Amino acid sequence: MPSPNPFQVRALGADDVATMEDLLTLFGEVFDDVPTYCGKRPDATYLSRLLGSDGFMAIAALKGRDVVGGLAAYVLHKFEQARSEIYIYDLAVSEAHRREGIATALIAELQAMAVARGAYVIFVQADYGDEPAIALYTKLGAREDVMHFDLPPGPARSGT
Repeated sequence: MPSPNPFQVRALGADDVATMEDLLTLFGEVFDDVPTYCGKRPDATYLSRLLGSDGFMAIAALKGRDVVGGLAAYVLHKFEQARSEIYIYDLAVSEAHRREGIATALIAELQAMAVARGAYVIFVQADYGDEPAIALYTKLGAREDVMHFDLPPGPARSGT
């Protein structure tokens, strides 16, 4: 029997600016950070160029025309070997559509894209305490405990 809430997952390209804008709105709502994702949104030319580049990947989960989930990832071209890695920067599913397999389907689509691009690995971070994300990523891959640091783009402040 078909799923009562079917969804479609598809990679976004340069012509999918409107869908990318909807995805930015979803990220802002799900992460409770609307100012970051919607406050200074890039223009359509920027988003089209980003979506058409080989260094960025976006995948949307749609129910009809509504974006109910999505993933944004960056391709990191390595220097030590002729290979690339993919970093999942954001992955979100709207609260009303969780537990429907959307996040797993988004990652499966990214995995297929990674194979097509010859990527070596896909990696993602999860915050301590974000048990649903930790459970999903543990189910799909190997866990590594690492530390993350944010460095300022300018000189380090003295005394820190």
